[in-house]
Amino acid sequence: MRPVRTIALTGATGFIGGVFLRHLLGQGYRVRALSRRPREPVDGVEWIPGSLEDDAALAALVAGADAVVHCAGAVRGASAESFVRTNVDGSRRLVEAARAGGQCGRFLLISSLAARHPELSWYAASKREAERVVAEAAGDMALTVFRPTAVYGPGDRELRPLFEWLLRGWLFIPGSASGRVSFIHVDDLAAAVTCWLAASEPLSGVFELHDGRPGGYDWLAIGAAAEQARRGPVRRVVIPPGLLTAVAHINLALSRLFGGAPMLTPVKLRELRHPDWSCNNSALERVMDWTPRLQLAQALQERRF
Repeated sequence: MRPVRTIALTGATGFIGGVFLRHLLGQGYRVRALSRRPREPVDGVEWIPGSLEDDAALAALVAGADAVVHCAGAVRGASAESFVRTNVDGSRRLVEAARAGGQCGRFLLISSLAARHPELSWYAASKREAERVVAEAAGDMALTVFRPTAVYGPGDRELRPLFEWLLRGWLFIPGSASGRVSFIHVDDLAAAVTCWLAASEPLSGVFELHDGRPGGYDWLAIGAAAEQARRGPVRRVVIPPGLLTAVAHINLALSRLFGGAPMLTPVKLRELRHPDWSCNNSALERVMDWTPRLQLAQALQERRF
């Protein structure tokens, strides 16, 4: 297997993909990156104008690429169709372009731990279906699926408010206090991607990723990590279920009336309230030289979010 030198990357203008881009350049890779809008030149990066709906742009993106890292995706939406259009149809077009190009030896789909329970939300269902259609279209090209849990780090807009309130001394709990969640810092996820690329042989399979804390975190453990970081108490407030439900319905109604892509919707709320989002890295660690380095308590202490 010849070494990987040129990477086709989607999502490079977003939070996670932007960190991937920096890590890839730091490792000496040449990167072709998809972008809807013109971008300033960056050494080592060839910006390809277009989107996941543009077959010609996708063909240009993967031409001559040794590997594809597919990070782009929709995390907000007011309908199931909006998620399918980007997460499913876009992923299928990209893997078909990679196969047609004839040079790509490995394809990495950044999915989500939510794909484990597709019945919970439009987002979760679209991620599971994306995994299915990509596997179907990949043929004999080596396909790896990463299912990271909640990803955070500098530049993230979704989890940052939670951490900021924690360090102010407040923990707002959206479901049962015994519910389990897990996290992964974006730098650890990016390190997993570079390890995947450096492997002498392509890796195939579906792998979960988190920060390595066994069993993840319940909300009490999250509060305890914040107390350690701020050296003071954290007040725990369980948000009334009816209030969250009302906000979710209002969000959805307003988005359909005025446009926009809401994060909190009634179906997303089912996902948030699921009692167990813990996961296990052991399958990936058995086949790849990667171990997460940053757990939540240290990240809060160092303000790495």
